[in-house]
Amino acid sequence: MRISRSPRQSGQPSAVTIGSFDGVHLGHQQLVAVLDRHAKAHGLESTVITFEPQPREFFDPQGAPARLSALTDKVRRLAALGVDHLVVLPFDRHLRSLTADAFVRKVLIDGLDARWVQVGDDFRFGNDRKGDAAFLRQYDFEVAELPSQRLGEARISSTVIRQCLAEGQMQQAARLLGEPYTLMGRVIYGRQLGRTIGVPTANILLRHPKLATTGVFVVQAESNGRVWQGVANLGPKPTVNDERYWLEVHLLDDAPNLYGQRLEVQLLHKLRGVERFDTLDALKQQIQADIQATRAWFSQPTEVTQFHD
Repeated sequence: MRISRSPRQSGQPSAVTIGSFDGVHLGHQQLVAVLDRHAKAHGLESTVITFEPQPREFFDPQGAPARLSALTDKVRRLAALGVDHLVVLPFDRHLRSLTADAFVRKVLIDGLDARWVQVGDDFRFGNDRKGDAAFLRQYDFEVAELPSQRLGEARISSTVIRQCLAEGQMQQAARLLGEPYTLMGRVIYGRQLGRTIGVPTANILLRHPKLATTGVFVVQAESNGRVWQGVANLGPKPTVNDERYWLEVHLLDDAPNLYGQRLEVQLLHKLRGVERFDTLDALKQQIQADIQATRAWFSQPTEVTQFHD
């Protein structure tokens, strides 16, 4: 997949879809699937336009919702869907100042030679908020509008998924995402407190300004093709007065040294919320209880296989 920070023609005209693509959920995947089919049928380059930061983060950094996916994870999932070209536009004052017409002419027409443009039915762009499917139809390219997607009775949206995660409904979030909610990062040295209480952890310091969920979770972790079952604490570490956001993963069996490696962690089931303990001994006892609960969860095949249909 070709990635650029500005619309750059490859010499091949484009089929384009636009959006924040936070989480790359089933609704986004349907957009990309339609894009891919049209691009292949008409000899076009399938192109996804997204933004960094996301528009709501630019307008209201404090009030913007927690992200479902960092840019690196968004890139991973879009590449897996077969996108030819990902354009990550910096959402800054210049982009904010563009009218819908200026965006179409500079980005879609001059930048990407768009011949087919697809948007969701709730998407708007331009500082005048005129940019939608009806507005796009005045230009010399074909326009497609995809209605909001549903999974049974549930509308598929990033907002609904955030609500599921906040409420600990990990299975429903996984259904809407198309895979378990996943975080990833590079394992670094922490305080190594876990080793002192007999529970070594792989520590990832998260740079997210907000988290979509926090707590202790049953997880599946993967690095370099190896997969482990585990239990993880996601969020601050109040017992040791550390308010930074950590993903601390204890691998149940055969735990290697993962320092410096990238670890991908799927959150399968929520055990409890983040808690503060008065003593390290009390923390140790709770962690052992969490480990036992995790082993019990993995011993139920019907629970695990729901994520691998």
